Amino acid sequence: MLEQDFSARIRSLRATYADIAEVTDLPKLDREIAELEEQAAAPDLWDDPEAAQKVTSGLSHRQARVRKVRSVETRIDDVEVLGELAEEAGDADTQAEADAELASIEAYVQDLEVQTLLSGEYDSESAVITIRSGAGGDDATDFAEMLLRMYLRWAEDHEYPTKVLDTSYAEGAGIKSATFEVDAPYAFGTLSVEAGTHRLARISPFGSADKRQTSFAAVEVIPLLAAATEVEIPENDIRVDVYRSSGPGGQSVNTTDSAVRITHLPTGIVISMQNEKSQIQNRAAAMRLLQTRLLVLQKEQEAAKKKELAGNITASWGDQIRSYFLYGQQLVKDLRTGFESTQPDAVFDGDLDGFIAAGIRWRSLNK
Repeated sequence: MLEQDFSARIRSLRATYADIAEVTDLPKLDREIAELEEQAAAPDLWDDPEAAQKVTSGLSHRQARVRKVRSVETRIDDVEVLGELAEEAGDADTQAEADAELASIEAYVQDLEVQTLLSGEYDSESAVITIRSGAGGDDATDFAEMLLRMYLRWAEDHEYPTKVLDTSYAEGAGIKSATFEVDAPYAFGTLSVEAGTHRLARISPFGSADKRQTSFAAVEVIPLLAAATEVEIPENDIRVDVYRSSGPGGQSVNTTDSAVRITHLPTGIVISMQNEKSQIQNRAAAMRLLQTRLLVLQKEQEAAKKKELAGNITASWGDQIRSYFLYGQQLVKDLRTGFESTQPDAVFDGDLDGFIAAGIRWRSLNK
């Protein structure tokens, strides 16, 4: 029975791997890698640093993707041989080793299967996440800071580089807003399912009475696009304000006016940046993020127009996606997928993979 179960799991893995390989289109990736390798070998590659960065980044991302997919087939072959050896020898220790490796491969393939669903136009890009506190006073600003820590811990667990670009601290607890970057392949596609309104219900640590408090925070996720630098922004379309960067409680953490706030007058989009060392660096970073937002906005407007012409337009911005209950029942529940965890402390420590995977699958089924 154990042997049949092991063999059935191997067959299931091979079937799933075949689907993944087909969707990934390895031959196409091989062709793209060959083309990029040829470009990367050009002696004048770094004459244009921006173009060179695009070539080398594209090459490394594709090579990593191919290695990740092709390694599965080798691992399945190896574990199948190990299982056969264990059966022939009647060796319980070897069988246990084979079972452990098979379970590891199954988890790996499950993650890979989710990644194959990330086929959107910008899914392969890095991500910029903005968290804003909503209704709920000190509880809301504290909740926003909890979410910031949660996402930074998630990225740390996956060894994804992060960079906090701007933080606006509340006068009491927590933060009014924060913007940070996750610089990793498919960070946008992965984290985009986290966009929306998050709700926290708990006994407030800030009130005098033991009353339940509900508070809200909004999470926005946009791709970090190299192509956004092509978006031209006339100087008379923006207003630039400079100010001193601040820390918790509103205290000044910089003796010079190095923080920058750019307002795009036609759209009302506001970008603040204060974590670089100089005003010039903060302005450049803010302009790049503004260009990205405008490019994404343009794409969204084009998509909305197409849906309107087709007579099928829906709005989902600002919809509540997840509730966090920290009183009575300890529960975090995603309202779209139904996925839940009874370990909210672990979730706030960055244990988000189950929610993200469920969100990606849900999105693929509801396109």
